[in-house]
Amino acid sequence: MKGLDLDWKPLALVPVLALAVLPFIGSGSTWVTLTVAGLAMGMIIFIIASGLTLVFGLMDVLNFGHGVFIALGAFVATSVLGSMGDWTGSESLWRNLVAVVPAMLVAMAVAAAIGLAFERLIVRPVYGNHLKQILITMGGMIIGEELIKVIWGPLQIPLPLPPGMRGTLLLGDAAVEKYRLIAVVVGLAVFAGLLWTLTRTKLGLLIRAGVQDREMVESLGYRIHVLFVGVFVAGSALAGLGGVMWGLYQQNVVPQMGAQVNVLIFIVLIIGGLGSTGGALIGALLVGLMANYTGFLVPKAALFSNIALMLAVLLWRPQGVYALSR
Repeated sequence: MKGLDLDWKPLALVPVLALAVLPFIGSGSTWVTLTVAGLAMGMIIFIIASGLTLVFGLMDVLNFGHGVFIALGAFVATSVLGSMGDWTGSESLWRNLVAVVPAMLVAMAVAAAIGLAFERLIVRPVYGNHLKQILITMGGMIIGEELIKVIWGPLQIPLPLPPGMRGTLLLGDAAVEKYRLIAVVVGLAVFAGLLWTLTRTKLGLLIRAGVQDREMVESLGYRIHVLFVGVFVAGSALAGLGGVMWGLYQQNVVPQMGAQVNVLIFIVLIIGGLGSTGGALIGALLVGLMANYTGFLVPKAALFSNIALMLAVLLWRPQGVYALSR
């Protein structure tokens, strides 16, 4: 899998988009606020999409059931945080993190465990057949949503930000929400971790070698199927983490949230170049910025702005900003 390529043109898309809308917004402080909000939203989308990027880029699996792990992570977080009221009700950011970080870890663990079962029961029989993958994983997501309704109920559940994560910080005259800055930091940490694992470790080397020549890697004594299952589990865990981040971003969760976010995820993957980690980061940032800028300037066009963005990118590069070579 490719990380960030040496091609500089896609790297310029994010600052070019941000600077292009500045004259239309007019106010510098408003532009900073919208830009940071867009980057934060983009980072959360990247965390969610990174798992699916791994699964498609390394395993060539189109998992349309990815949304169930997003929703599952968010609902698990509501249960964990709901049992830690003394910590989530504190005004101290550090006490809030003592609650939120374990909630994220538990959500990732549960999503990973369900992901293992999902791979074994649903995905494994349809390896190599994209059409069947789409149909059966969509069915798996529908079943997963119904099971979530059985456990947590069909109604919306609040997931409020702890007090220490609320409020804003001033960057000059611009007000920036604390949680958005936290989201940017977490997103960068996930990207750095993925890039380091895939390009600087023996595990990443084996996985990438298995993608290029599976028989050769297996002839050396490595069980490439076990590695690929590990990739699917890791992708599910990242979706669970992203679900927690998105739920806190929206401050509520519903069983259908995964299906709702799936649209944004696939737009990001298509823009990025199906399977490219660096491309997914650029695509997610573009989607986040476009959604915030359009929502401010032309609210009625906000729903279609990211589809227009995807079409514009594909007219420029039909295979995405960083196409993955196999």
